[in-house]
Amino acid sequence: MSTSADQRSAFIIDVLTEEFGASMTLDPAAFRRKFRKMAASPFAFYRGSASLFYADQRGDFADDRYLDERTGRVWIHGDLHAENFGTYMNASGQLVFNVNDFDEAYVGPFTWDLRRFAASIALLGYAKALSDQVIGDLVSVFARSYLTELRAIAAGGDDAIGSITLDNADGVLRRVLQQARLNTRVDLLAAQTTIDNYERRFSLGDGVFEIDGSTRERVLAAFHDYLGTLPVTSAQLRPVEARIKDVVLRKGVGIGSAGLPSYNLLLEGHTQALENDVVIYMKQAQVPAVARHIPDETVRGYFRHQGHRTAESQRALQAHADPWLGFTELDGAGQLVAEVSPYAADLDWADVNEPEELAGILGDLGRAVARMHSVADDESSHDLVDYSTEEAIVGVVDRDEPGFVSHLVEFAHAYGVRARTDHQLFVDLFRNGRLPGI
Repeated sequence: MSTSADQRSAFIIDVLTEEFGASMTLDPAAFRRKFRKMAASPFAFYRGSASLFYADQRGDFADDRYLDERTGRVWIHGDLHAENFGTYMNASGQLVFNVNDFDEAYVGPFTWDLRRFAASIALLGYAKALSDQVIGDLVSVFARSYLTELRAIAAGGDDAIGSITLDNADGVLRRVLQQARLNTRVDLLAAQTTIDNYERRFSLGDGVFEIDGSTRERVLAAFHDYLGTLPVTSAQLRPVEARIKDVVLRKGVGIGSAGLPSYNLLLEGHTQALENDVVIYMKQAQVPAVARHIPDETVRGYFRHQGHRTAESQRALQAHADPWLGFTELDGAGQLVAEVSPYAADLDWADVNEPEELAGILGDLGRAVARMHSVADDESSHDLVDYSTEEAIVGVVDRDEPGFVSHLVEFAHAYGVRARTDHQLFVDLFRNGRLPGI
């Protein structure tokens, strides 16, 4: 191993230990599972190592001429990559294909979102054996689509395309929405529950476990507090909708949630009929990786805890968010609470391989990201970002749009190479027992 590889390996160990060290000590088995998933491919490693990405944004990739006092303070997704998009049913009852998973959302440089997504395109394209030229073209499509939509929003919105729905989607994304539309609450309940003595209960096994009486009491108390965090329209639930039928512990939920406790709660639906029961989850939220590199005390002090941050970020960034979205505390830790939606469907990138199809999707995703960056500003119900983000971003980019697009393309290529190399270093560190604590 060369000196530079030795240095980078040591850096990877330091960053991962700082990010996950305490959690690894508490549940080393969970992190062995997480790290084995990350070892599977460069993209899987990239997904699970946002902390390393942001450490690099303060290091080798720190130069960013598109940031000022406003564009460096935009409400961002925090972990924007190609696999963090999917369908959901919004509060208006409309199926939407959009950004999802807001666990890492925070307020910071808008370019960090775009860079993280651009690098994920490079990794995705490399895995599909696309040439550097094609990968660069795809990043350009995403960047120009983002800017076109953002300009339209800044100009008043008349020419903005808006949310991706069944009304305007085509091609692959329309098929994903149509597939989500076929899903039913009955199917979700059948997969997760059983009927026992005329009452529905959770099925156990496959990472689902019973809890003791003391834990149940604490979860129920946290649920009661959570109800007070719902928007007025959601909080006016009829009593039958707040009755808890069952509670279970979930383990092994997601590549980014290793070691964090999560509970599923089964609620009575809006009637006593068994087919409209509701499943919600309560999971411990964590400090977002990007927050460690943003020393803004105004942002840090805005949130009561990490559950509050996650819920408020999702409400800010996602138009018409899940009506069950809220937050609470359990055993002193902030919790995110939301519905386990039967209408969630992800885009399977394995089914999309031709540059023309990829370009169409990335154009749509560019518009989706523009809409996300534009909603959480002075026109929203939040006062953390008190100016027009779309006007601020357009203002800095319009000075040199070709240069901005080139910047993202060059970053995508450079960080794609970095991530592929880091993946191999990580695999060698992990399999040789050099990651402490696991």
